[in-house]
Amino acid sequence: MALSDADVQKQIKHMMAFIEQEANEKAEEIDAKAEEEFNIEKGRLVQTQRLKIMEYYEKKEKQIEQQKKIQMSNLMNQARLKVLKARDDMISEMLTEARERLGTVAKDPARYPALMDGLILQGFFQLLESKVTIRCRKQDVPMVQASIQRNIPAYKDRVKTNLEVRIDQDNCLSQDISGGIELYNARGNIKVSNTLDSRLDLMAQQMMPEVRGALFGANPNRKFLD
Repeated sequence: MALSDADVQKQIKHMMAFIEQEANEKAEEIDAKAEEEFNIEKGRLVQTQRLKIMEYYEKKEKQIEQQKKIQMSNLMNQARLKVLKARDDMISEMLTEARERLGTVAKDPARYPALMDGLILQGFFQLLESKVTIRCRKQDVPMVQASIQRNIPAYKDRVKTNLEVRIDQDNCLSQDISGGIELYNARGNIKVSNTLDSRLDLMAQQMMPEVRGALFGANPNRKFLD
């Protein structure tokens, strides 16, 4: 039985509706899959970027922390250097004041001759030479001559040898020296400096740890005391 044109048209419409429905369903399935893949990719990208941002800021935080440590260390070193400089300045001022007071010792007629006796006799024993040359300030020459005469017998009595002493008046000590003497052997290659200034320097060097301890207290970072 042959189909009529109406039936044919009806079947065609039915087939077209079926094809369109399948196409729509397929399109929806593709859209859904694309949306899912988009969301997955978007989540992956977001997570990747989030990790990169976290890594970046962690790195920055470490750099800032390191810079803070360096800056703090520099500030502490600067403060320590300032403290050390202030302490050195205080000690320098103290030594300067001590040198100024030395000048008053040489002007004291009751103290200076006795001090000169000690410096000369000590120089004799340090050199232990049969011939000694002494240099002193020009104004101290008479005092030194008298002290030599007093101390040669004492030296001879102890050492049991003769001693010849001369004063080098052609090369007197500078007037900037607070006082005292320099002693030389006959060849002039051995020197004993017994000026008041040199004795002060020697005493300051030997007593510096005690002076620092008295002024600033014990150093907590010092492990050895010798």
